[in-house]
Amino acid sequence: MQIRDCFELGYVAKTHGLKGELVIMLDVDDPDEYEEMDSFFIQIKGQLVPYFMESYNLQGNRAIVKLEDVNTIDAAKALIGNKLFLPLDNLPDLEDDQFYYHQVMGYTIVDETKGDLGQVDAIYDMPGHDLLAMKYQGKEVLIPVNDEIVKKADHEQKIVYVSLPEGLLEVFLSEGEENPDDEEE
Repeated sequence: MQIRDCFELGYVAKTHGLKGELVIMLDVDDPDEYEEMDSFFIQIKGQLVPYFMESYNLQGNRAIVKLEDVNTIDAAKALIGNKLFLPLDNLPDLEDDQFYYHQVMGYTIVDETKGDLGQVDAIYDMPGHDLLAMKYQGKEVLIPVNDEIVKKADHEQKIVYVSLPEGLLEVFLSEGEENPDDEEE
């Protein structure tokens, strides 16, 4: 299995007890969707290594897990900080106009008033909200991902429809330009 065929589920946060149990943090919208999973991949030195669970106790967005063949605290400590992955086909189904971030990479961004703006180049996971990044008139523009701004995704046409707040593009276009009013006299 390759990382490009997977999505990041979360990471190993710490050990739990002395018999190899781990606390994993799930970085997903609805952790309950993954309550039935029995295995996942752990990224170790750039490679995805499959692990099967003997037990799984979900508690909000974290879970206490016991993995097969991880029976000591030292074996568990070696996994701390590593990312967890699942194959893309394990993602829960979404409504037609919703999307997972990996799906919209390269999609055209179309604003309801300005039309075609550019393509999704990157997605930044920031505290507070996530951002779609695109190039517009040679500058990187960041679009907050929320229901007020990002309206829907059309997967057949590969378009993300947005309603940008007035002045958002101008903020990024004027970055780095000197404002004559700011000059000292």
